[in-house]
Amino acid sequence: QVQLVESGGGLVQPGGSLRLSCAASRSIFSFTSTDWFRQTPGKERELVAQFTAPSGANYADSVKGRFTISRDNTKNTVDLQMNSLQPEDTAVYYCHAQRFGINYWGQGTQVTVSS
Repeated sequence: QVQLVESGGGLVQPGGSLRLSCAASRSIFSFTSTDWFRQTPGKERELVAQFTAPSGANYADSVKGRFTISRDNTKNTVDLQMNSLQPEDTAVYYCHAQRFGINYWGQGTQVTVSS
């Protein structure tokens, strides 16, 4: 059983930064992809940043240039550095990983951008 545990959410003012971290219970090398999604009430979960083995990092247009996804293979973590945060970035952020066609999700962490 794979477990993903997020941390690092919270309240930040517009223009500020947060770093989210996702700790996996097994080597991240074993996953086809590791990603960050976000969801707001009444909307579908959307892909924010994705890291795949052959392609590297990809980002939603809305976060390009502001967010960076990174992996630490020694700690089995996938981080999301979020800079220049805006109120529209407010959401629950979920870590996701896929292995052999099976999707694994973390419990989510709330990010609120407000003055």
